[in-house]
Formats: sequence, structure tokens, C-alpha cells
Amino acid sequence: MIIQATAGRQVFHARTRLVMTSQSSIARQRAVRRDRIVPVSRLAAFAAVLLVMTSARARADGFLTPFIGYNFGGDSSNCAGLTDCSPRRTSYGVSVGAMGTSVGFEEDLGYTKDFFGAAPGAENSVFSAMSNLLSLGAPGRIRSYIVSGVGLVRLRVSLNQTSVDSNVIGYDLGGGVNGFFTKRVGIRGDVRHFHTFQDVNAPLVSGKVGFWRASLGLALKF
Repeated sequence: MIIQATAGRQVFHARTRLVMTSQSSIARQRAVRRDRIVPVSRLAAFAAVLLVMTSARARADGFLTPFIGYNFGGDSSNCAGLTDCSPRRTSYGVSVGAMGTSVGFEEDLGYTKDFFGAAPGAENSVFSAMSNLLSLGAPGRIRSYIVSGVGLVRLRVSLNQTSVDSNVIGYDLGGGVNGFFTKRVGIRGDVRHFHTFQDVNAPLVSGKVGFWRASLGLALKF
């Protein structure tokens, strides 16, 4: 009886050790699988982010266009209220944004010194900052577009010891054509109309301000 009891305990202990060994082996295998799964999941997430970034880059081209412009019509160089006035119509600026397959976005900055005209004792200027949507023509070396948006129009007038800075909201509407000599470099021709939503009360102007701008710029894609 003593021998049988001893043999039974030995068998029990052996089975217990076998079960514990099997459980430990299974736990190690699961840990290995988790260690493998975590890097794979991280790699998959990184690949997904990279794919999204690559797709976005493929869909849109960034652009930068410094330009020189010519203002005409409306309140541009009307010389109203100025003596010995000389018209000044040249403007300068830059457009930056992105173009996709059919639409795009643009920030347009423009500045005109002596917007109302140049005269002794008078200083005036107009600055515009417009956020625009672009409706694009078919992709190619020559690509047309229609542009419209809203933004800030800042007028500064100093006359007879009176100086006024006026910030108002305005809009622009127009269109143009980009023509590229290479994949990245070309020229842009553009005509657009600017107009304020609000009245401006300052020397040389009373009411809404409006004008046209024709421009020619260096078109750079990146």
C-alpha cells in the first residue's frame, strides 16, 4: 500500500510538471506572437500614413507666383481730390497655393503705392490679402483657371496732416492662364476685379472701393 501511494504521488507530480511545462511553453509562444504582431501593426500604420501622404502629393502641386500688376478702372489712379496728380498704376505681389486635378487654393497678396495717384503732400496705398478658390481647366502645359475669394483690403491715406488706416473686407473675381516651359517653370497671365463689401471713409475716398488688376508673373511649381 505504501509503495502504491508513493507511485501515485510520483505520477501526479510528473503530470503536474508536464502541464506546467506545456502552459509555460504556450505562454512563451503567445508572447513571441505579440512581439511579432506589435512591430507588424506599427509597420502597417506607418505604411498607411505614407500612402496617404504620397496620394495627397500626387493629387496636388504647390505653386509660387511673384507678379507685377497694372491697376485700372474704378478708383484706381482717379486723382480725385489731388492737385498736380500723376497716375500710378503699378502693383506688386505674390500668389502661393496648391492645384489639384480640378480645384485649387490660393493666397494672393498685392500692394500698390500711390493707388489714388501721386501728388505733393499726399501719401496713399492699398494692400490686399485674399483667400481664393481656383476652378481649374484640364491639366497640361497650358492651364486656365477661374479664381474667386474673400479677404482683407487695407487702405492707407495721408493728406493735409490727416492720416487714416482703414481695414475692410472685400472680394476678388477673375481668371487667368498658366503656361509652363518645363514641368516646374512657366509664366502666368491674370486679370481680376477687387471690390470691398464695406464703405471706406477716408480722405480721397468715400464709399466702396473697386478696381481691376492685370498681372504677369513667374509661375513656379513644387
